[in-house]
Amino acid sequence: MYAYVGSRTSRERNARGEGLSVFKMAPQTGHLARVQVVEGLVNPSFLALNRRGDRLYTVHGDQHEVSAFRVDPADGRLTFLNRQSCQGKNPVHLALDPTDRYLVVSNHLNGTLVVMPVDADGALGEVSQTVALEGQPGPHRVEQPFSKPHFNPFDPSGRFVVVPDKGLDRVFTFRFANGQLSPAASPWVDAREAAGPRHIAFHPQQPLAYVVNELDSTVTGYRFHAETGRLEPLQVLSALPDSFTGNSRASEIMIAADGRTLYASNRGHDSIAVFRIDPASGRLTFVEAAPSHGRTPRFFALTPDGQFAFVLNEDSDSIVTFAVQAETGSLTPTGFSLACGSPVCMVFAPAKGA
Repeated sequence: MYAYVGSRTSRERNARGEGLSVFKMAPQTGHLARVQVVEGLVNPSFLALNRRGDRLYTVHGDQHEVSAFRVDPADGRLTFLNRQSCQGKNPVHLALDPTDRYLVVSNHLNGTLVVMPVDADGALGEVSQTVALEGQPGPHRVEQPFSKPHFNPFDPSGRFVVVPDKGLDRVFTFRFANGQLSPAASPWVDAREAAGPRHIAFHPQQPLAYVVNELDSTVTGYRFHAETGRLEPLQVLSALPDSFTGNSRASEIMIAADGRTLYASNRGHDSIAVFRIDPASGRLTFVEAAPSHGRTPRFFALTPDGQFAFVLNEDSDSIVTFAVQAETGSLTPTGFSLACGSPVCMVFAPAKGA
């Protein structure tokens, strides 16, 4: 299996990353061995692979562009295909539709979503649609001056795009059909004031979704109505232990493939919060906040088989490997840590023949 890691590289971000890194992962140990570094890229941050695993896409944080790469199935190495403007400032997330014919991108500082067609060879076409997110900014004077979409995944059916907006304290839902976004029947749900919704994770088996709120370090559970795209609030609780009285910002959220455990990262407390998901009600129970063994875990990733978690500590330039305990979902350090400058995203593709 190959792992692809995006890093911050710019002086403005005080970053130390080299670019876009390719690693081969040992499936039994979770150890990573570097295969390639694609240098000369500005902030190749969030990444997306197509379903065949032979094309990789990256946004360029703080810039105005998205790049496409070909993935060599034999050795995982990347070859540049093309780069296109996303017609906005600071693209932060991207997601391919189920057909791999369209890419949806969040422009964080313009409050817009854009749709970019994908050619048959994987190259990106020019923006074909731009949608502005509208609403009243939240009360946080610094972090919420205007709309700030931060994530735009497709729901499990591929019919909806769901967009947490940190600036507006809203989570938007759009229908996606024939390469076009349109507001869903219930176009948004409001979060708590100053919550700052950031990312969302869909339950792999149940009609549930969970949003990590950056500014108040909470997780909100929702029932997801698959026919209409409506999000129905269910629960909200802290991602921090009640003994922590300092400052922290939540960042990433993921659910284990078996649907029993949810994880969220805390930047400041520098931990990965672990929650158990009640199979009957979907409600969460806080279990622990496992130390990230580094500073500022902006991102973490679970391997497709669920055996390992990799925590990307942006400000201590490290990727730390954890074993996932099958019964409890708890995280145990394996002792393996890899130096990597300012890592901020990680995705996996199977090796040839895997």
